[in-house]
Amino acid sequence: MNLTVSASPHIRGRDTISRRMLDVAVALLPALIAGILFQGLRAAAVTAVCVLSALAGEWLMGLLLRRRGTLSDGSALVTGVLLALTLPASVPYYVAAAGGLFAVVVVKGLCGGLGQNAFNPALGARAFLMLAFPACLTRFPALGTALPLGALSPADVVTGATPLHHMQMPALPDASLAELFLGRVGGCIGETSALALLIGGGWLLFRRIVSIRIPAAYLGTVAVLTLAFPKGDDPVLWMAYSLLGGGVLLGAIFMATDYATSPVGPAAQVAYGVGCGALTVALRYTGLFPEGVTYAILIMNAAAWLLDRYLVPRRYGAGKEGAR
Repeated sequence: MNLTVSASPHIRGRDTISRRMLDVAVALLPALIAGILFQGLRAAAVTAVCVLSALAGEWLMGLLLRRRGTLSDGSALVTGVLLALTLPASVPYYVAAAGGLFAVVVVKGLCGGLGQNAFNPALGARAFLMLAFPACLTRFPALGTALPLGALSPADVVTGATPLHHMQMPALPDASLAELFLGRVGGCIGETSALALLIGGGWLLFRRIVSIRIPAAYLGTVAVLTLAFPKGDDPVLWMAYSLLGGGVLLGAIFMATDYATSPVGPAAQVAYGVGCGALTVALRYTGLFPEGVTYAILIMNAAAWLLDRYLVPRRYGAGKEGAR
C-alpha cells in the first residue's frame, strides 16, 4: 500500500470566495432590478456610485496593506450593492460614495479585511450615514416621483410616507399587501419588492450559500412578536405588514446571514436569528425611527462570538462537559 503524505488542506473543492460572491450578486439582481423599475434610473446611478466607491476603497486598502488580488474576489462589489439597496434613490451621490468608502475601508479593511470584520460592512456604513446625514436617509421619494440623475438635496425631493411610517403612528399602511409583495411602495431601493427579495433568497438556499436557520428564526420571531403584540385591530394583518414592510426581508436574507459576522453553530445561528427578530420589533416599537433592522443586526453581530462560545454543538459520544 502506498501512503501519500502531503500538507493540509486534504479536502479540496471547486468552491471559492469569488464563486460565492457571484452567487450573492446574482441573488441581489432581482431586488436591484425591481428597485430600478419602481424608482427609476437614479436608483441604478446610486448603486453604481456605491459599487465604484467600494471598489476604490478595496483598491486603496490593497495598496496600503500590500495585498494583491482582493478586488477580484467580488466582496467589495457585493458590499456596494448591499449598501445601495439600503439607501433611498434620492440620496446625494457624495453620501453614497462616503458610505461605500466607509464600508470597505473602516468597517472591513481596518479590522483585517475579508472574514475579519466584526460587523456587516454595508450595515455599518448605513449606521454611519444615519448619524452623519440623517435627513438624506429618512426622506423617501413619493411613489411615481421622477428623480433626475443630477445631484439632489433632501429639500428637492417630493417625499411620501412609507408603510413603516404609517405603522409608527400606529396605523395600517394605505398600500395593500399585494402592493408590498410586488413592489409598488415607497422606501429604500431594496425594500420595494418582497417578491424580488424572496426570489434572491431562494437562489441562495438552492446554491447552499446560506442556511435556512437564521432567516427562518429571524422572520419567525418577528411574526410571533407582532402577532402577539399588534398595534392594530387585526393582529394577522399587522404581522403581515410587519414582515413585508421595510427592510426586514432584506436584512434576514442578505445581511444577517453574512459569514464573517454571524455564528457558525446551528443552535447559535437560531439564537442569533431570534435575537435579530426580537431587537427589530423592539426598535420598531420604541425607537425614534420606524425601522430597526440595521441596529438589530449590528447588535447581534457583536454577540455572535458569545453565542458560538456557549452554544457549541455536543461532540458525538461526549457528555455536557465535552461539548466545549
